[in-house]
Amino acid sequence: MPSVSQGCAKLLTSYGAGARFPVARRCASVVPMLLPLPLIAALAVAPPLLTVAEQSGFVRTGRYDEVPRLCAEFPSAYPGRARCLSFGVTPEGREMKALVLSDDGVLEPAQARERQRPVILVQGGIHAGEIDGKDAGFLLARELLEGKLEQDALSAVTLVFVPVFNVDGHERWGKHHRPNQRGPVEGGWRTTAQNLNLNRDYLKADAPEMRAMIGLLLEWDPVLYVDLHVTDGAKFQHDVAVLIDPALAGPPPLQGHAKALQRALLERLRAAGHKPLDFYPSFEVDDDPSSGFAVGVAPPRFSQPFWALHNRMGMLVETHSWKDYRTRVRATHDVLVGILAEARTQGIAWRKAGLALDAEVAKGPGEVVLAWDNSDEKRTIDFLGYHYTRLPSAVSGTLRTVYDESKPEVWKVPLLPSVKPALTVTAPKAGYVVPAAFAPPVRALLRAHGISFGTVAHDDTRELEVFRATAVSFGPKPYEGRMTAKVQGAWTKERRTLERGALFVPVTQRFGRLVVHLFEPQAPDSLVAWGSFNVAFEQKEYMEGYVAEEVAERALRDPKVAAEFAAALADPELQKDPARRLDFFYRRHPSWDERKDLVPIVRVDAAPELQ
Repeated sequence: MPSVSQGCAKLLTSYGAGARFPVARRCASVVPMLLPLPLIAALAVAPPLLTVAEQSGFVRTGRYDEVPRLCAEFPSAYPGRARCLSFGVTPEGREMKALVLSDDGVLEPAQARERQRPVILVQGGIHAGEIDGKDAGFLLARELLEGKLEQDALSAVTLVFVPVFNVDGHERWGKHHRPNQRGPVEGGWRTTAQNLNLNRDYLKADAPEMRAMIGLLLEWDPVLYVDLHVTDGAKFQHDVAVLIDPALAGPPPLQGHAKALQRALLERLRAAGHKPLDFYPSFEVDDDPSSGFAVGVAPPRFSQPFWALHNRMGMLVETHSWKDYRTRVRATHDVLVGILAEARTQGIAWRKAGLALDAEVAKGPGEVVLAWDNSDEKRTIDFLGYHYTRLPSAVSGTLRTVYDESKPEVWKVPLLPSVKPALTVTAPKAGYVVPAAFAPPVRALLRAHGISFGTVAHDDTRELEVFRATAVSFGPKPYEGRMTAKVQGAWTKERRTLERGALFVPVTQRFGRLVVHLFEPQAPDSLVAWGSFNVAFEQKEYMEGYVAEEVAERALRDPKVAAEFAAALADPELQKDPARRLDFFYRRHPSWDERKDLVPIVRVDAAPELQ
């Protein structure tokens, strides 16, 4: 009968001394003991750290209980090289987990900062039905720790992997939650238990899960934040899209690094047999392939532009929903392998570029582009599609597209390949001030974002800039739980008082560009745009009609007012609206609320004294 030591030797020969699971680790220094050899043999063939996806041949994906289990088993199997942490709790009480990997024990944020170690944070399941990233990430983690990948990336980079961001949505489980997607058999839901889309929540940060994620990002400060998705859309041959901010538009040299990383990843993916894209494959005209595509810079409600405003790189990975689950997981896995290969040699340069930009922005962000549009450039590209026909539909009453996936073909379609600024502002020299009455929720949001601010110590009367909305329009229905607002108007100088207790937010800080996006009223994801100050646009006091008639009668005795009213009546809408005609005079009366349509944010060129 062979000895226990011989049994352990067999186990270690089969699986390596790298300790894939606890028994193997113990066998590395075993002393003779009475352990039945059949047990050792059973342990030697047990599948360690395999996901439900792998065990099912990528037909299924596991429920969320798989995540905390595997997250705990990795550190047990690879002590000193893996760490499992909790970074938040969802509204339904589930722990949010992250797995940290490093070959040389850099498993804490403080260690990473001290060692000047580049960190990459990868997340799956922000839309929990798009779950490729969870299974691809666990597969990658095991391969890295087993030494199956020919690189020592984990000695150059610390990897933080969040298998599922939208945990509660993941557990809203069912078979038909993604009608535009092939596999897995069952999966989770797009939004959270509170019905919030996390990939619209980065700037307003309404969801507890989002505030937890922002906290994790600020703690680890990754040089690259990777968000793993599955796209909806048409049927075509391409299997994955990789978009990186600020590759299209952003400050150098970070923009150069983003472009270089995108090019390198596309080359690696092509070499591995993939058909990658460097733009989001959404038609310019819905359901019409002939309309082609356009590149774009998304607003910071989305993951990758949000993190780019932190002077780091953000990446969006979109596998194609009509590929089978195995193909999609493999594509996601190969993107991650490519990222780590590039980070092994470029990670330190990425980190240095980000830190240099921190220092530059902290002097004042200067001009900030708040929104982008496509330039006039257009070209025709070869796009790998399938044969399709456009047929009249008796259901929708319009043309429908019918694809034939048995007939691959090349589409010649237009692409708008470049962007230009659509809205640019010059940041104030000092910062923004929010009145004390509006400060509490803003203060909480700033804390969540790690933005520095202070409190005005005493009343301070000075010339400053105010924004009076000349027109306000609201969304036709709630969007992400908010009634959004769009304002027209401009900053003008007035002499007003900054009252004691007001909130001062300087732009001269690392996150200065993020501050501008939050406080400029016309920015697409500003506090104003998300409806945080809608009350400022409501009229709360009124003038009775008979009083307004008397006021108007007296006012018209002034020839100047009479001329202005006559000119206003050239507007046919005003002519036929009695209330608006009377309102013309109410707005000129001393009783009119001068704060109506005054955005409760001001700009200052010199910082006030703070408490």
